[in-house]
Amino acid sequence: MRNKLGIIAGSGEFPQQVVKEAKKLGYQCVVAAVKGEAEASLKQENVDLQWFTVNDIQNLISFFKRLGVRMAVLAGKVDHRIIYNLNDISLASFPFLDKMKNRGPSALLEAIIDYMGQEGIEIRSPMFLLSSLVCKEGILTVTKPSPSIKEDITFGWKIAKNIADLDIGQTVIVKDRAVVAVEGMEGTDEAIKRAGRLAGPGTVVVKVARTQQDFRVDLPAVGLKTLEAMVEAASKALCFEAEIMPFFQKKKAVSLANACHISIIVRK
Repeated sequence: MRNKLGIIAGSGEFPQQVVKEAKKLGYQCVVAAVKGEAEASLKQENVDLQWFTVNDIQNLISFFKRLGVRMAVLAGKVDHRIIYNLNDISLASFPFLDKMKNRGPSALLEAIIDYMGQEGIEIRSPMFLLSSLVCKEGILTVTKPSPSIKEDITFGWKIAKNIADLDIGQTVIVKDRAVVAVEGMEGTDEAIKRAGRLAGPGTVVVKVARTQQDFRVDLPAVGLKTLEAMVEAASKALCFEAEIMPFFQKKKAVSLANACHISIIVRK
């Protein structure tokens, strides 16, 4: 029997990319898809799949155990606003909740990971599946960053690192050396669009990892949807961290960036 890999699937393109890369490495994928977040198209990936609500941890664990899953990854985001808006979260759903002093997004996920480990399901970073998708330092597009864009990147990079280390978000959008928007619970793409509405064309998107990033909890990534949000916002440039972040649908994303005269810069 092939090795089984559990995938807890949230929103975006991340889960499908994880499934594709896992299959290449010979894993049999078992997908626990989060209702209201994961894409319905996951059903087309020829995997064992079941849908769960965000407060259904116990049944999710039972599903993995029943199918022989002992190792799993988190893939894709779950809108934290959904969790905070639930009225029926209880100690039956999250038996570890009463012991938590910090109930921020990362702390909650870390508690879930620890609990699943106690139940015999190890949560790993998905990076072992996605190392071929990370980028080295350089400029990926025909359009090169102007001196003003380089200044915005330098300005935004330090701020993004500080914001990320505070567990607020991992993306800042700047313009003319001023912060226009900081990623919150809405996620990177919505923050980019919000910045476009606030500041108009010409924003620069900077995305980084935390200094002490737990990649089991959150593996920052960029992809085609990031570029589509930037096109909608009339952004000028994307800068993200080298050798850490997977770049999903890179060829299509770079092609779109070139067509729209957007610069993509990868740096450390």
